[in-house]
Amino acid sequence: MKEHRGQKGVSISLTETPKVDRCVMLASWPGIGNVSLILARYLKEKLDAREVGEIDPVHFFEPVGVMVRENVVEEPRFPESKFYYWEKEDKSLGLVLFIGEEQPRPRGYEMVETVLDAAEQLGVSRIYSCAAAVTKIHYSEETKVWGVATRPELLEEFSRYKIVLRGTLRIAGLNGLILGRAKERGIDGLCLLGEVPGFATQMAHPKAALAVLSVLAEMLDIEIDTDELEGVSRQSELEMDVISKQATAAYIDQFTEPIWEQNPGEEEDEGDEDDEDEEQDYGRN
Repeated sequence: MKEHRGQKGVSISLTETPKVDRCVMLASWPGIGNVSLILARYLKEKLDAREVGEIDPVHFFEPVGVMVRENVVEEPRFPESKFYYWEKEDKSLGLVLFIGEEQPRPRGYEMVETVLDAAEQLGVSRIYSCAAAVTKIHYSEETKVWGVATRPELLEEFSRYKIVLRGTLRIAGLNGLILGRAKERGIDGLCLLGEVPGFATQMAHPKAALAVLSVLAEMLDIEIDTDELEGVSRQSELEMDVISKQATAAYIDQFTEPIWEQNPGEEEDEGDEDDEDEEQDYGRN
């Protein structure tokens, strides 16, 4: 195992260096809808990518508690920040997956620098990231994929795929920051964003991850069995349907009040002329 020192002496342990024609990296942290993390973990599982390194977490995280199981205190656990690797049989492509279990605060910028240090040591020529595009889409609609790049010339690649260019937007968190820093360091970068309904930002959104995965697999020319993720996506959509109906019912109950309950305490005298005129006015409104 080779141990390298990244930014400010942060320890990066790497077990090997890829020997392929082209090596790219997908960097992933949790975010809205967990789009990036769902996709990266799915790729790791389906490609059977092997662990090739990790970042020492001590510099970035400080546990503030411990787990207790059956009344026995466990050792403190740090969020993992690990590198995994897979390559094509013909050595034409190597794919590094960086998966961070948590975004460190306030040391996010340093974490991005450390990941990019490792990318350079592994011979990575392009960084990919994924994120959520929060929009007014209905959960049952087709999920579109947006794309951004670190250079205008790279945008031409998107024309070959079903990718939407939306102009000006902001990508929050490290899934966006890593591309900005990659640009400063002269490393090409692309970000694919899957649409997520605005009302569902606090929920995991496998449907968006599936849409992004389909595009990414096509761009990298790799075959991925998506059956399992498709099943999870369908189940998630059913859950969103239930939540949507419950929210609609609650809204109706709260804001839709029967006419005869809108003025409690006021009694009507049938046959009163003024009351009859009032009822006629009501009917015209």
